[in-house]
Amino acid sequence: MDPASTTPGRFALGVEYDGGGFSGWQRLNRAGEPERRGEPTVQAALEQALSFVAGAAVEVVCAGRTDAGVHASCQVVHFDGPRQRDPRGWVLGTTSRLPPAVCVRWCVPVGADFHARFSARARRYRYSILNRPVRPALQRQYLSWERRPLDATAMHQAAQALVGEHDFSAFRTVHCQAPHPRRDLQSISVQRNGDVVQVEVQANAFLHHMVRNIVGSLLMVGRGEKPPEWVGQVLAGRDRTLAGPTAPSAGLVFLGPRYPAQWGLPQEVTL
Repeated sequence: MDPASTTPGRFALGVEYDGGGFSGWQRLNRAGEPERRGEPTVQAALEQALSFVAGAAVEVVCAGRTDAGVHASCQVVHFDGPRQRDPRGWVLGTTSRLPPAVCVRWCVPVGADFHARFSARARRYRYSILNRPVRPALQRQYLSWERRPLDATAMHQAAQALVGEHDFSAFRTVHCQAPHPRRDLQSISVQRNGDVVQVEVQANAFLHHMVRNIVGSLLMVGRGEKPPEWVGQVLAGRDRTLAGPTAPSAGLVFLGPRYPAQWGLPQEVTL
């Protein structure tokens, strides 16, 4: 056996998944134990597949956990492989052992000091709303639906009050375990493309349900129920009960984190 093949190394993976059939990203059991009945998670599926390819137990760390029903176009994880394998082997071998709703898009060897969560400088989400009188048939698992007309321009205007470093307690679920509610929301936009209204947001990090709670409030502005300046007032109030309802999970996609160029990761996750 080639001695290099047994040398451990750290790898970063770009993982794509449809979250509709999973109870979120985070494993609900201890590593190596069977999943709770009826509660599959993306992390458990990925670790099982990686462990088969590695021939030993593998645990992964992700850039940002996603809730049940939330999708990801490029979740980034890191793991320490017990064997040094070609990146293509990790990609193809792992994907072959994953359920159809999950795949590994790329694999990059990284230094031992890389950390999928702590090395990230930003994270991005997109929320898509089909805005027409009739519910969707195609792509329905990736779209929220609003039958009433939405004013995307007013929603965009309202959203700009959220840009910057703020206390986002008004958009934080009561179950959030983050030690503090301050986040730096770097950019947010609302745009219409035909019948689809999309909200894209980037921040250094997010609170539990923060994006969906923001969208729920913006929808109230879009429907004309609240003026654009109301969103800024809600933010300043720091009271979750003053904000709009939590938007459904189906329309939310985690576009991925962003890292400094020093890590040599693909452009889509590089600042």
